[in-house]
Amino acid sequence: MTIYSSIHALVAQAVQQAVAEGVLTLNAETPHFVVEPPRDPAHGDLATNVAMMLTKAAGKPPRAIAEILKKHLESAPVVAAVEIAGPGFINLRLRETEWQNEIRTILHDGRHYGDSKLGQGTKVLVEYVSANPTGPMHAGHVRGAVVGDALAGLLAKAGYDVTREYYFNDAGTQVDVLARTTYLRYREALGEDIGAIPEGFYPGEYLKDVGQALVARDGMKWQGKPEAEWLDPVREFGVQYMMRMIREDLDLIGIHHDVFTNEREMIENGTLEKSFKILEDKGLIYVGTLPPPKGKVMEDWEPAPLTLFRSSNFGDSTDRPLKKRDGNWAYIMPDIAYHYDKIRRGYSLLINVLGTDHGGYLERMRPVVSAFSDSKARLEVIFNSIVKVFKNGEPVKLSKRSGNLITLREMVEQVGAGAVRFFMLTRDPKSQLDFDFTKVVEQTRDNPVFYVQYAHARCCSILRHAGEIFGADELTAEKLQKADLTPISSPEELLLVKGMANWSRVVEAAATACEPHRVAFYLLDLAALFHGLWNKGNDNTSLRFIVADNKPLTYARMALIKAVQTVLQSGLAVMGCAPLEELRNERPTDV
Repeated sequence: MTIYSSIHALVAQAVQQAVAEGVLTLNAETPHFVVEPPRDPAHGDLATNVAMMLTKAAGKPPRAIAEILKKHLESAPVVAAVEIAGPGFINLRLRETEWQNEIRTILHDGRHYGDSKLGQGTKVLVEYVSANPTGPMHAGHVRGAVVGDALAGLLAKAGYDVTREYYFNDAGTQVDVLARTTYLRYREALGEDIGAIPEGFYPGEYLKDVGQALVARDGMKWQGKPEAEWLDPVREFGVQYMMRMIREDLDLIGIHHDVFTNEREMIENGTLEKSFKILEDKGLIYVGTLPPPKGKVMEDWEPAPLTLFRSSNFGDSTDRPLKKRDGNWAYIMPDIAYHYDKIRRGYSLLINVLGTDHGGYLERMRPVVSAFSDSKARLEVIFNSIVKVFKNGEPVKLSKRSGNLITLREMVEQVGAGAVRFFMLTRDPKSQLDFDFTKVVEQTRDNPVFYVQYAHARCCSILRHAGEIFGADELTAEKLQKADLTPISSPEELLLVKGMANWSRVVEAAATACEPHRVAFYLLDLAALFHGLWNKGNDNTSLRFIVADNKPLTYARMALIKAVQTVLQSGLAVMGCAPLEELRNERPTDV
């Protein structure tokens, strides 16, 4: 139990005691309340809004309720002082021993520190990447891939039952273009001069490999044959080859999906018809007409009867056509069928990670999810803005291999998988991200990737040095839990402990908001606290971590350092970044 959960329980117990003693009467159950750091640290260690939340149930002003609860909280052994502020906030100051004990909790829990039961095992499907199999992973894909994977890791830490899924369209015109381009490269691999790549085909040289692989498998089997004979088998070969390449690319940054789903399979197994029939049986399908599209002048437009889904019953701005005028499925129908399949598999929270070019997707799909689940399931969409790639502040030239974009593989080869992943989470996904190859590897405090990794490497270095003096076997987490931690009492040290204690709150808040970039922000703040304490130790010898002639003090501070190392590892694990134990280049600047 973290310090926030224990104090939350203490406040809830104070309410129960006040009710049991008859000094507080409630006409309803205790509503949800929070325990959090006050906005101004000068006001105390923790603050709660419980008195204001109880006003309606108690029929009393919040300050009057706060006065009642204050008496019960002051008697708690862990509380040093209680103050009432503003309209009824209760500010608590804890005894130093509570913060010292939080270090023990961190060392005991290890990387599981901050784990939460918030999700209560709710089944969540996070769908991300979902790029069509027509080319390698590029910079635009990487951001969504990292955001989705980090979000899945975050939700798992917050107690959700998470499945990672990749959905791809292998039944549209894009994969037909892939098949025709593959056949062109197949002819080239057989020695034919194909000339310039025709407009509308995929120009990337990666498709030379696909053509050569097709020759290796089938030889001259398709040479000179009409398209009707080779289109389907070449398309299937091309899709399988590209999906293998995509998986290999994603493996470079440690991304592995649990499930791969594709559109063609849903079409062939009748999922579109099944999902349509369910909506029809619910009375949500009718034949009607729609007004002309808003904002468009269509002089020749005439209303025509369409097969419509009563999407407006679920908050949509209009009903949605599920069939075209010729009776074929509308473009939206495969996505509807896919979300029906998600609901059928038992997921109650669906999260799709998409690019900002999918505007309107959430509006169209939320009604579908509500209809299929009887409003029991929820859909969230995380939209990612564009990534612009630079080097030394200049836009990077286009990649020859991919035809028009910088590939994931090129990014990892230049800066490393961990740096790519971390940097992709340093901005809110809705904001444009400038990825500068030079900045990502700079060893300065302005580089967030380095700043956090250097904090972890410093912890490792301090522990190694202390191990050389006192013996590494004496500095394990198990033994440091038993150390006398009373020397951890300076304001700077306690501030660092309080920063670590915030980790559990960040996990729950970030999971609730579906914002994994908050983890990166938190790690930057924690690294800043740690580097700040390090720097003060350079100026004030009393704050140095290792004091060779004072073993008890050093052991206490090694427990603190081990705790910092542990929390950094926990956060980096959520982000999918391996913590670095040393940075081998020359001494960094400005840290």
